[in-house]
Amino acid sequence: MLEGILVGLSTAFSISNLLMVIGGCLIGTFIGMLPGLGPMSIIAIMIPVAISIGDPSAALILLAGVYYGAIFGGSTSSILINAPGVASTVATSFDGYPLARQGKAGKALTVAAIASFCGGTIGAILLMIFAPALASVALLFHSAEYFALMVVGLSAIAAFAGTGQVAKALLMTFVGLMMATVGEGALFNMPRFTMGVMDLQSGFGFITLAMAMFALPEAIYLVLDPSRSNSDTGGEIKDLRITKAEAKSIAPVIGRQSIQGFLIGVLPGAGATIASFLGYAVERNIAPKEEQEQFGKGSIKGLAAPESANNAACTGSFVPLLTLGIPGSGTTAILLGALIALNVSPGPRLMIDQPEIFWAVIISMYVGNVILLILNLPLIPYIAKVLAVPRTFLIPFILFFTLMGAYIGQNNATELLILVGLGVAATVLRFADYPLAPLLIGFILGSMLEDNFARSMQLYDGIGFILERPMTMGLLGLASLLVILPSYRARRARLRAEGVADAD
Repeated sequence: MLEGILVGLSTAFSISNLLMVIGGCLIGTFIGMLPGLGPMSIIAIMIPVAISIGDPSAALILLAGVYYGAIFGGSTSSILINAPGVASTVATSFDGYPLARQGKAGKALTVAAIASFCGGTIGAILLMIFAPALASVALLFHSAEYFALMVVGLSAIAAFAGTGQVAKALLMTFVGLMMATVGEGALFNMPRFTMGVMDLQSGFGFITLAMAMFALPEAIYLVLDPSRSNSDTGGEIKDLRITKAEAKSIAPVIGRQSIQGFLIGVLPGAGATIASFLGYAVERNIAPKEEQEQFGKGSIKGLAAPESANNAACTGSFVPLLTLGIPGSGTTAILLGALIALNVSPGPRLMIDQPEIFWAVIISMYVGNVILLILNLPLIPYIAKVLAVPRTFLIPFILFFTLMGAYIGQNNATELLILVGLGVAATVLRFADYPLAPLLIGFILGSMLEDNFARSMQLYDGIGFILERPMTMGLLGLASLLVILPSYRARRARLRAEGVADAD
């Protein structure tokens, strides 16, 4: 192992590969900032460029840099204009955008950059130490466990519901699950619930739904409520630095969620999206009651948790890719295609047969996270000035990126009609005080939930797999606990309040 690390160091720190890291990070960060252009699109476009390089190590370092650069930069549009173009940055917008509306865009971007750096760095260190051992652990997870893991992810909806809104959050989750069933199913390759619309055979696009739930209603709100615009700040961006007290409060959050996010990223099929949602839910549930109330309203803990988790999970997803040849997400599936095109065979032998590739990619991740921090921190005052743009310019800016993101996501004009329809519905739901985040969580996890449930049913001839696999039962028990615990805590607080009132 030590010999392999030394080979990787010499490969990663060559001038050409350092330039690849810098180039990949720059491209990824820029693409991540634009809603609608996620890492999948740009990596697919760049595969011919990577193949033309010739050197597999340099090509993979470039593509990996684009991947985690896009995750790193994806928080920017979520924080500034409430337009998460990448699924793993949806949770970032829950507290990042309220902070921006409070005139703390600079602070929010600083927290996101530091949390992303720490998550990615801790993930890279864990990847270096535990990659071989974690590969065997990942093999223990089958379809039944992935189904249970998706249920755990869905059980986190209680964390996205305000006081007394658990029923509304559950309802929105079911709506999201129903929307995930539109298109071809897991068991039968037949379109369903398409209402005869050919363009719905592949289902609703994530980008379209994310823009409709968050960005488009925000543009409508800016029209209806001019006071939401920050144009009165005069272009001055304040609160760029975080205080010692704030740093002390988010340090344990970053540490916990970096480890948890990495472990979730290791599991094939889980990925950065589930890691970010679970990270947010866990931190909200373990926070003191007064801090829980700040989640969703501009909590820096609520911002640091998903940013640490999704970047650590992004790094962790390379464990099954490199050691088992199993892609854990759509992006890593494209990276697997790039590996094969470069005549690199991922699997248990990669670490032994081609250590210069395996260890160079891992070490380049650490270098890349340092470069991303150096590139992003000085730009924060300039990036944050987006919110100082007058409302008359900001609204068309949001609408342009919303429409562009939806169209590019599916390359289909029908998506624009769906976007407008869903956007109007989302605006009405926001007026009715229904949380929109659970709908998006249900939609994102719905297809994976159905696929793994169907596969488990086929393997075990029914739902007996729940009883036959102890790990599945344990995960489902954890999901039940995540649903019951917030209700129990709310009931206990209500009874305590009633007892105090009776005493008076």
